[in-house]
Amino acid sequence: MTLKTTLIEAAELAALPSQDVLVVDCRFDLADPGKGHRDYLDGHIPGAVFASLDHDLSDLSRESEGLGRHPLPLEPAFNMLLSRWGWHAAMQVVSYDAGSGALAAARLWWLLRLVGVRQVAVLDGGYAAWLAAGLPTESGAPVARPASRVSLHYDANQVLVDHAALPGGASGQLLDARAAPRYRGDVEPLDRVGGHVPGALNRPFADNLGGDGRFKSPARLREEFLAVLGSIAPSDVVHMCGSGVTACHNLLAMEHAGLHGSRLYAPSWSGWVSDPARPVAKG
Repeated sequence: MTLKTTLIEAAELAALPSQDVLVVDCRFDLADPGKGHRDYLDGHIPGAVFASLDHDLSDLSRESEGLGRHPLPLEPAFNMLLSRWGWHAAMQVVSYDAGSGALAAARLWWLLRLVGVRQVAVLDGGYAAWLAAGLPTESGAPVARPASRVSLHYDANQVLVDHAALPGGASGQLLDARAAPRYRGDVEPLDRVGGHVPGALNRPFADNLGGDGRFKSPARLREEFLAVLGSIAPSDVVHMCGSGVTACHNLLAMEHAGLHGSRLYAPSWSGWVSDPARPVAKG
């Protein structure tokens, strides 16, 4: 089968042999962290396992280290997660959330790329697109797959966690995925202070989507990102957001548009402002 590396349509996913694909339900609600799992138990894509943004795709115990609101899980914990799911290297992985892939689905996509897995895609339109296509669902927990042995390692070249390397310079051009009012500092509902890292550009992740909640075409995405970046090379782009989650949406969109090689500043804004001495830009 042809492996997918950015996005996949609902009909394409439905056509894949179940034994060759690992489907991961990543639905999550920041206002109600337990809602995603409840929704999963009520109904999900057949055979899908569940991933919690807080407990599987982040290590919240490390927040006090200045790594932001959603610190990366440690390598052993992520390997154990993949082992429990029965993942193996020949599998196509597909992640999805409620709709746009804006939260944990893109985060899982990026984490797998960080450990060298390329055959991973986000379901375009998410669970809503699956339902709209009239495809089957199931409820409750799925039948467990046999556990596998996984030992993968993060590629340190793809992620920045050192605040001292920012902003600018050899670290690359920061591209902030938060909505424009948060970037400007007009409002800040989650973090200690509003604004942005000096020198960072803004590309709200919501701009990656069309009116139907699905990603824009690769050509349209490429045109819009280049309008923001100008002559900046894709490999010099370092994505950020509030806590390193929605930034993955921009990274996914750039890869889908053929703008390859950008990286992530994982602590993002919440990590940057954990030290009051760091500068903050407004407007």
